[in-house]
Amino acid sequence: MVTKRSAWILFGIFVISAWFLGSAIQAGAETMKFKRYSYETKSERVPIDDVEGHVVSLATRRAFWVFENGEVATAISVVSSDQIKGSGPTTQYTTITFTDGSIIVSRIGGMSAGTGPGVHTSSAKDGEIIKGTGRFKGIKGTVTYTSKYLPLEKGEQGQKSVGEGIINYTLPK
Repeated sequence: MVTKRSAWILFGIFVISAWFLGSAIQAGAETMKFKRYSYETKSERVPIDDVEGHVVSLATRRAFWVFENGEVATAISVVSSDQIKGSGPTTQYTTITFTDGSIIVSRIGGMSAGTGPGVHTSSAKDGEIIKGTGRFKGIKGTVTYTSKYLPLEKGEQGQKSVGEGIINYTLPK
């Protein structure tokens, strides 16, 4: 009798534990592939007099993102960089706003390659998602993309860029 009772108690603990643990499990990982088109809206570049072409900068960029599933979003990024002749490390905070008002915020670090101060030819960025709202509340994941910068045209404050990437994420159940 004691063994049957102990078995039922053990079984009950197992069921309750499975229920608690199961409710905390996240949904399966999802992927959103995108293409992005961005342009600089504001920047401040400060030359550093240690080597030729050394510039520290802070800029904002606007972008239009088109996802593989046809969804679109706008984005604003705040970008800081420490570059020599257009090449060097960058850090970027990006807020992506979807048409339904949902938001994904990411922090991305990467490297830019260039031909001169403020003139970039390409960049690669890898980052983490730090916040989500609306349908992305509780989001966890990463953002990875590459960009190619278009030549600076007369009168432009900063270069336009085109790129593509992937958002890999999970959402709470």
